[in-house]
Amino acid sequence: MKKLLTLVSAAFLLTACSGGGSQEAIDKYGSDTLKVFNWGEYIGEDVIENFEEEFGVTVIYENFLSNEEMYTKLQTGDSYDVLVPSDYMIERLIQEDMLQPLDLSLIPNIDNLAEGVKNLPYDPNNEYSVPYFWGSVGIVYNKNNVPLELLEEQGFAIMQKTDYKGRIYMYDSERDSFMIALKALGYSMNTSNEDEINEAYEWLVQINQTMEPAYVTDEVIDYMANGVKDLAIVYSGDAAYILSENEDMGYYCPEEGTNLWSDAMVIPANAENPKLAHEFINYILSYDASYANSNHVGYASSNQEVLDELSSGMYADNEAYIPRSGYEKDEVFVYNKDLTAKLSELWVKVKIAE
Repeated sequence: MKKLLTLVSAAFLLTACSGGGSQEAIDKYGSDTLKVFNWGEYIGEDVIENFEEEFGVTVIYENFLSNEEMYTKLQTGDSYDVLVPSDYMIERLIQEDMLQPLDLSLIPNIDNLAEGVKNLPYDPNNEYSVPYFWGSVGIVYNKNNVPLELLEEQGFAIMQKTDYKGRIYMYDSERDSFMIALKALGYSMNTSNEDEINEAYEWLVQINQTMEPAYVTDEVIDYMANGVKDLAIVYSGDAAYILSENEDMGYYCPEEGTNLWSDAMVIPANAENPKLAHEFINYILSYDASYANSNHVGYASSNQEVLDELSSGMYADNEAYIPRSGYEKDEVFVYNKDLTAKLSELWVKVKIAE
């Protein structure tokens, strides 16, 4: 999913060996080097260094900008030991035999998982993946200019309300934009019904033609933290940061439902060091690493103890931190190759519609 401001691309090495490997690690794991491929700005400041020091290994840590960029790297033969893709991409990787099953006996900290990330539909038994962060997609709004009562009445349809013409940010993503359109219309975000998809397309075209939307990605974080516009489609972790920076901002998930997403750790089929990869996954699920990650990044932890502590502590008054769970109208994206291509084609047309 969307992360805080990304400063490097996948092509660049972010971290390589602060701790140095050891013969003991080689004897235990078969290697003293681990390659991790993760989203930018998605890990606590000292987590990698602490892992290296504790286990006597070297971590080569690289960033990607999107699930699709990560997938392309795998297709070209690049080898990593741990990836952190999103739900629908994990489903795709499973279907294409690009992941190896996990040995859960090597990940005892899986017992720490929060209730909201257990038994997710893309991998219900955690056979291939272990959740890392999770969240929702909602609306960040300026409480001085947008009444909560109006949001509750309008839901995602408020993005078409001409009172806010020129005052909205749309997230530049076909999946997320079609999700809000389909939800606003009362449809499943995973629909393959052509009439429903075309209706959602027209809904988005109307926004482009009447609302003067600004299409953004990472920029929305600083823009909304500075109160530049009144409404924005934002991922919950980014929203939590915005709310912590600007007390005038609120976060709302419409009653018609939204995308409940998760990013999870997986081991590629071509991983060179799967035993050390299991150790890293288990470490990330520990209290200390999970706390450092969530405290630094702002996304909801997959560790129940950390989630409880932060939600009653530093994020106690921040409605964006804990994702809504157990709500029947919220959905998880399902991978559909044909639908993905269709939405990508239509999204281009939406943004040039006059």
